Amino acid sequence: MASLALWQWAAVFAVASGVLIRAGVALAAAADEIASRTRIGGLFVGSIFTASATSMPEVVIVVTAAAAGAPELAVGAVFGSSMANMAVLGVADLAGRQRLMATIGLAHARVASVAIALTALAVLGAASPEGLTVGWVGGDTLLIAVAYFAAVGWVRRSELLDRHRPSQPQRSAEPKFEERRGDIRRAVRRFLTASAAILIAGPIVAISGAGIADTSGLSDLLVGVLLVALASSLPELVTSLGAVRIGAFDIAVGNLFGSNAFNMLVLFVADVAFVEGPILTGSPPAQVVAGVGAIGLMAIALAVIVHGRETRVARLEPDAIVLLLAYVGVLAAVSAS
Repeated sequence: MASLALWQWAAVFAVASGVLIRAGVALAAAADEIASRTRIGGLFVGSIFTASATSMPEVVIVVTAAAAGAPELAVGAVFGSSMANMAVLGVADLAGRQRLMATIGLAHARVASVAIALTALAVLGAASPEGLTVGWVGGDTLLIAVAYFAAVGWVRRSELLDRHRPSQPQRSAEPKFEERRGDIRRAVRRFLTASAAILIAGPIVAISGAGIADTSGLSDLLVGVLLVALASSLPELVTSLGAVRIGAFDIAVGNLFGSNAFNMLVLFVADVAFVEGPILTGSPPAQVVAGVGAIGLMAIALAVIVHGRETRVARLEPDAIVLLLAYVGVLAAVSAS
């Protein structure tokens, strides 16, 4: 594939992107139906199941890069994807008929806090000298993996407890979803089919994007943080926008924060695949900047969720715009590092 011409890379990118868009919309609809027909809840479905499905391209790309001995590309793609997901959140907030981040329940702050904490652990590992290792795997990524699964249980228990507190004041009512025909088994089949399409098309989008950028002379780190991360975040974009379109706000936001938390678990898998030593050890400054930038972007989004006040002016969302401007600023900082 290295011999493909630029127009051929562009054609592959366009076709795979079209498949991703169709699959993302179908995934959002199936996830919403599963959440509405079961007692699992939209927050948990979005932050765990949908987030895991839309993050599968990152898993394939990052693990492949790590196994091939390109740790900068792998780690850069993870941090860059977390940054891009927050930009997607800003776009989704602007695309809705009402403010997305100010409308959802405060329970999403839990998932956002988990994503921030896990990313902070990764940044500490990237900024610190080599510490405890288990074989060739770093103790930092192992700690992240353990913390991720513990956090999943905590989020699930917290959501169940919230349902038994009817007297607790709520900032906003849960979105009312229109009943859809079909049974839960059909929704699960649609979810799995869309997930499979994303798993196949996502890496093709990222690989073709890297092929397009290869002639520009960018470093592996910049390709990972900029192009590959943006391309691999396309499933999150189309899925979240599809969820916003049908009013499944919990799916849309939970998908993005959940993907950022899941991205940190991907670092552990990449560390296992990178047999030359801990993958975060000796990270260049640009990777640390990208990780800190991801934390900053998530903190901005978390502040908007907690604040939760409507300030719409002619369909222009200052909070979403601040988030998007901050994303551009972080990209500039990474490029300059």
